[in-house]
Amino acid sequence: MRAAYREHLNAFANDLISMCDMSEEVMRKAHHALVGASLQSAEDALSLDEDIDRLVEVCEARAVELLALEGPVARDLRQVVSSIYIVEDFRRMAALAMHIANAARRRHPDYACPELVRGHFSRMGELDLHMVAKIRDLLVDPDADSAVSLNEDDDAVDDIHEHIMVSLTQKEWPFSTREAVDVALIARYYERYADHAVNVSSRVIYLTTGLVREDYLAQRSR
Repeated sequence: MRAAYREHLNAFANDLISMCDMSEEVMRKAHHALVGASLQSAEDALSLDEDIDRLVEVCEARAVELLALEGPVARDLRQVVSSIYIVEDFRRMAALAMHIANAARRRHPDYACPELVRGHFSRMGELDLHMVAKIRDLLVDPDADSAVSLNEDDDAVDDIHEHIMVSLTQKEWPFSTREAVDVALIARYYERYADHAVNVSSRVIYLTTGLVREDYLAQRSR
């Protein structure tokens, strides 16, 4: 029974990697759609919606099966519970990326964001993609210290988001109200994508140590 349970647990771990890959693919295509005003990239990103829903259903069914098969030991239970939360974070990451793709498609053939802030969005997208690549590495080889390092990337995304919001609210905005709304929403999508990546890293810390991020950092500093 334990051998079968371990096989199911390993399959669930592989499902998480697939979810990570899919959320990365959606963001990559959506980001290209935004900074390149590419209608095809936007359509490609949005076309993955049903694939993501199917994979989420597989993960949810797998989690129920794992919890029902037999009483998992402490680490196995942490893995199942952490994985359930991670699936939801990946689902939200993909949804946020699709919002970016939708914005790019809606404004095509024009850019969805003015040239004034396009460079900021380009950098935010690069950081988000870098973070999800780190997450994939953590899923393959969980490591609490590596997971903590994602906070630095998240701080960089937050700094750019704050700069964009200052441009919208505390300086003379040279563009239309519609463009201001688009910029504010898109900036929020990138920022929230990074937040969910940090959430996943926190789950990895809990999985490997049994501690929440704050407690792990406090223990490490002692």
